[in-house]
Amino acid sequence: MPNNGPISTPTPQFSIIVGVYNDWEPLEQCLRSLSLQSNGPAFEVIIVDDGSEEAAPEYIHQWNGRYPLTIVQQPHAGIAAARNRGLQSSRGSVLVFTDADCRFQANCLSALREAITDLPQHNCFQLHLTGDCSRIVGRAEELRLITLQNQMLQPNGCIRYLNTAGFAIRRAGVDTKAGLFDPVALRAEDTLLLANLMQRGELPFFVSAAVVQHIVSLSFIGCLRKDVRSAWLEGRTYEIIAAKSVRIRMGHKDRLGTLISMWRTARRRSIGSRAWFVLVARQSIQRVVTLGYRCLRFCTNAHVPAIAS
Repeated sequence: MPNNGPISTPTPQFSIIVGVYNDWEPLEQCLRSLSLQSNGPAFEVIIVDDGSEEAAPEYIHQWNGRYPLTIVQQPHAGIAAARNRGLQSSRGSVLVFTDADCRFQANCLSALREAITDLPQHNCFQLHLTGDCSRIVGRAEELRLITLQNQMLQPNGCIRYLNTAGFAIRRAGVDTKAGLFDPVALRAEDTLLLANLMQRGELPFFVSAAVVQHIVSLSFIGCLRKDVRSAWLEGRTYEIIAAKSVRIRMGHKDRLGTLISMWRTARRRSIGSRAWFVLVARQSIQRVVTLGYRCLRFCTNAHVPAIAS
């Protein structure tokens, strides 16, 4: 039976917003992890079906008995548009964004509520992301997340990193009509949001105790295919960011330092050198595709005739 709206409850403190496109199976594990939250705030879950080939199966609807669950359907428009639709359908005073392939540690929402309560001066919060070390691609993801979060963390507790696998923002800081994400960005929409925040002199506060695990279910080859498509789509987003004159991407020297840091972390934490090579291979593919996109755009622009004034 379709779910037409949330069950009747008082207004929740948190709204968990998940955009979904054909990933119902991993979503069930995400919803299960939310049902296991201990001492957490009242929350609702808003699932935005971004034009999936099949409607939400019954095993997704069944979680409506554990917490208020709303499933909103829209034609396929991309993750940014799906997240905007989710926030417009939400009721909570805090908006929490995550992905279908993520799992919340049992005390995650409790730790996030504590940070939000104790830090009224902050509007945005980056949750602590980890990888699943049971497989090689998961260990590579763990290595990437450890290094990025360590390197981007500022002395004041804020972080120059935003990943919507686990990101929260106060509703008061969002124009719900206009939306939070730019729908033009088909990928890297969270990086574009970070650029917008930085323009306003704001960075997310890093909540180390609020842990979300990102599960990579694809094989290594499957990851490479996804990386190629993602890097190409991100090209347009990074053009928008460049026009804002906000420095987001690392320079060559920083990239080299990050690779060295990742290698040391892999050895020190027993993640393994194989995970490092997997990560380097994925990032190299992304870099090649990004350079290809830039070259194509340069050649295209170079052949556009100037308009006479």
